[in-house]
Amino acid sequence: MRVETVGKLSPPLSDFKVPIYVSPSDRMSENMNTDSVAQGWHANPVIRVMRSLENGVLILSLMLLILLPLLERILRASFGTGIQAESEFVLHFALIIGMVGGAIAARENRLLGISTLTQFLPDQWKLAASILAHGWATLVTCLLALAGWEFVLDERGAGNMIAYGVARWWIQMVLPAGFGLMALRLVWKAGPTWWARFLSLAFAFALGLLLKKGVITPQSWMPAALIMLVAATLLGAPLYTALGGATLLYLWKEDFPISGMATSHYSLSTEALIPTIPLFTLAGYFMAESQASRRLMRVFQAMVGQFRAGPALVTLLVCAFFTAFTGGSGVTILALGPLLLPILVAAKYGEKPSLGLITGAGALGILFPPSLPIILYFIVANANVQTGLRLEHLFLGGLVPGMLMLFILGLYTRRLIPKDKFAPKPFLLSELLSALWEAKWELFIPVVALGALFSGWFSTPVAAAALTAFYALFVEVVIHRELHPWKDLPRVMCECGLLVGGVLLILGVAMSFTKDFLIFAMVPDMAIEWVSAHVESKYVFLLALNVFLLLAGCLMDIYSAIVVLVPLLLPLGLEFGIDPIHLGIIFLANLELGYLTPPVGLNLFLAAYRFEKPVLEVARASLPVLLVLTLSVLLITYLPFLTTLLPYWILGGAP
Repeated sequence: MRVETVGKLSPPLSDFKVPIYVSPSDRMSENMNTDSVAQGWHANPVIRVMRSLENGVLILSLMLLILLPLLERILRASFGTGIQAESEFVLHFALIIGMVGGAIAARENRLLGISTLTQFLPDQWKLAASILAHGWATLVTCLLALAGWEFVLDERGAGNMIAYGVARWWIQMVLPAGFGLMALRLVWKAGPTWWARFLSLAFAFALGLLLKKGVITPQSWMPAALIMLVAATLLGAPLYTALGGATLLYLWKEDFPISGMATSHYSLSTEALIPTIPLFTLAGYFMAESQASRRLMRVFQAMVGQFRAGPALVTLLVCAFFTAFTGGSGVTILALGPLLLPILVAAKYGEKPSLGLITGAGALGILFPPSLPIILYFIVANANVQTGLRLEHLFLGGLVPGMLMLFILGLYTRRLIPKDKFAPKPFLLSELLSALWEAKWELFIPVVALGALFSGWFSTPVAAAALTAFYALFVEVVIHRELHPWKDLPRVMCECGLLVGGVLLILGVAMSFTKDFLIFAMVPDMAIEWVSAHVESKYVFLLALNVFLLLAGCLMDIYSAIVVLVPLLLPLGLEFGIDPIHLGIIFLANLELGYLTPPVGLNLFLAAYRFEKPVLEVARASLPVLLVLTLSVLLITYLPFLTTLLPYWILGGAP
């Protein structure tokens, strides 16, 4: 096995491809290279200009997302007045980042799917599978673009303005434009030849025409449509088209207008805390692309290197630090994996246990602030049920459970290395002080983030996140000078925007799935009624919740699972008298296991890619870590004081 030891990500994140991100057509194109037009497509100067324009809009939006909240605070403190409608502009820049980032994800073939079935199909069937999946995805995406257009027309008629003469509908146009661009790119990715793309487009066009003419009706075609939805999803259609397709089928059946989907997407994308997602992720990317990982590893090695489990503890601590900012996006494994594996192997841990430990550690940190899944859970929970939760409740509630998971996994790692193979290193205070001094700027990042959030110096979490991103940018560009402002920053910001755009795209469509399907169909009410009739014990419900969330984590990424499942499960938990803080941490801790659970555990695929190993081999190596983390999740579930102690002690009574 070839292992690279690098300071920056090598290769860049934009180069990595794993099965859940790569469509069948791209794999065929890489192998076949039969389409000379496709080979020369990116050399077209018009295409190059379009790509540069997209990248520029994304980078500019991210920069303004950082600078506007900070500039607003400076102006208000200095002159008593700030930027008019600053918060609205910030929210709409988050909308632009989501849609443009999603369009770039489609351009780079990095839209998230949930199926790897096409890997096991014979080569002669892969092209047919790609045509069907991309045809369905194109139809759904075109309908989402139409919903966005109808939404914009309604908003344009209302004549709403943001400020400085900027009409709200100008920015809202990014919804139909973004989905329209994605639809074109889905057609292009349908196959390596023009005829494959034509067949995919014809399939989508024919279905759309039959719908418009009323030739197919819900009464006669709903079973066939559901089969087509499931088949396209299994054959590689992006996840957002599965959720969007299910919602569209329900609206079709009930004869409801589809414009409501765009309304739900817009409301989620411009929710008050959504800008914190790209901001905190950007801070994590700045650290991951610099030498920060080396400095932090040196600190943790100096602190715990003398213990028998020292190298493993270094792995756990540095992974948790990075994942807290990147939200389990996989950046941790891609950035730190090549650095950590040689350390563990050199310490006599063995290649297989080391591989499993790094894969499992990549999910740690989700319960630590400023975790993006915690922020998203708070947004979705408050949007559907009035629990009285504050973001600070969840941040504090996740600290002890997160440390418990680290502690139990640390105990497990002691048995991975026999005593006779362990060569203890003496603790050197001088080395620790030197390492702390070298990494002082990175170690101060959580202090900046949490200090701004809890101190009241900044009025909103978005401003605290903007300060954190700006601080990380300043440290890596100005102080350490490890990111070049012209050579590195555009690449890093585009990669961050691509990932965030793909996530926000799923979240927006998942929100419409929740509001326009689950809520209209009264699914939460029916679930409460059924569970109340069949489950009497609170503890039986908690056990059932653990099993259900583990299964959900096998099939859904953590972000879409939060948006789809929280409106269903939160009312059930409250019905059984479970503390809302405790319920939220149970939810997130269970989904954390989903990163390690086949068939769609994201960390399994990323580790397989990074270390050039088969996915099944990585899954087997990670199984002991999964079992240990499952034990810690059960303790978190049945010992609620682990979650509620800090929030109630520091912030006062129950929410």
